[in-house]
Amino acid sequence: MNDTPTLAEFEDAAQALRGIITRTPLDESLHLTDLLGVPVNLKLENLQRTGSFKIRGATYRLSRLTPEERARGVVAASAGNHAQGVALAAQQLGIAATIFMPLGVPVPKLLATKGYGAEVILEGATVETPLRLAAEFAERTGAVLIHPFDHRDIVVGQGTLGLELVEDMPDLETVIVGIGGGGLAAGVAAAVKARAAAEGREVRIIGVQAHNSAAYPSSLAAGRPMQVETTPTIADGIAVARPGDLPFELIRQYVDEVVTVTEDDIARALLVLLERAKQVVEPAGAVGVAAILAGKVKASGPTVTILSGGNIDPLLLQRVVAHGLSASGRYMSLRIPLPDRPGQLARVSELLAQVGANVIEVLHTRHGQGLQISEVILQLSVETRGAEHRALVIKTLEDAGFVATVVPD
Repeated sequence: MNDTPTLAEFEDAAQALRGIITRTPLDESLHLTDLLGVPVNLKLENLQRTGSFKIRGATYRLSRLTPEERARGVVAASAGNHAQGVALAAQQLGIAATIFMPLGVPVPKLLATKGYGAEVILEGATVETPLRLAAEFAERTGAVLIHPFDHRDIVVGQGTLGLELVEDMPDLETVIVGIGGGGLAAGVAAAVKARAAAEGREVRIIGVQAHNSAAYPSSLAAGRPMQVETTPTIADGIAVARPGDLPFELIRQYVDEVVTVTEDDIARALLVLLERAKQVVEPAGAVGVAAILAGKVKASGPTVTILSGGNIDPLLLQRVVAHGLSASGRYMSLRIPLPDRPGQLARVSELLAQVGANVIEVLHTRHGQGLQISEVILQLSVETRGAEHRALVIKTLEDAGFVATVVPD
């Protein structure tokens, strides 16, 4: 394929980025190693400058602009990571940058983008509006539009991460990487396969998408990029409805398998990364770990999964951790109707204490739909030790004559 970047191109890009990006470390995960049955390392790109891999492609793309193009400035649209990557790259290279972002963009990402010196324009409820406005701005002003994933220089820049994997882990056999539009996966897959082929060995590449926004499985089946209807996902960094044309061709050629993970899978992964790896990772950056935890991948030999970013809104992190605890069977909310007479709350508390369930929060009210005059509602938030303990708590209450309903997150 004529558009396939060469190993020399990836190596030249790595040299161009030297001293600008951070060479992020690999960190062995004993927990994931035990689960997968092969050595598993985490590529900590969440520790990259701007908090994600996006700085690689953005910097390389901007560095290759002509003096005339640099003078015109650049424009981009993004809900976060691409915005920060373009803003910092533009600041480093002395290029004026305008970034269109949706109104609901997380405050930390907004402030970071502004802090890198870009002019930020907030417009629209979703990223589709900023994308349209950025294209119109480029047409009107002559600014160079910096696409987040569908450009050769972007793909080559992201592929420098793949070179680091092969260099830092010479016995590497499997790479697990998240896919949105496909720039990172395409670049990593092409670079890793090229370097491995030059060394006479093979590396397997597994791509992972969020189930609610998975355009690649149907596109690969159809043999061309397909637009899919997406539903909301916490992994907003990879919520892309249509693959990029260039990334699609490279992924079709170099990625061996694409799997999907659910919202619960992703929430559990974030919790595991916090507790076991001590890493703060955004949902889109945790899908590879989610695939391992959900049993969606079978790896052979030493394996790396890429934590592609760590830019998570603290408020979202709080909600995701609670959801992850619930999905792991370690937290639940119960709704229990009680007769309105003394001793009922004490009896429930006694039963929970007997089975070792820790009560976190209690709401006791006489107000609620469907309540009889002689009834009250007890709503409890309870900490449990897993799915079996959670089931035991419910059974203990029911055996004592209480009707306990689990309240959805």
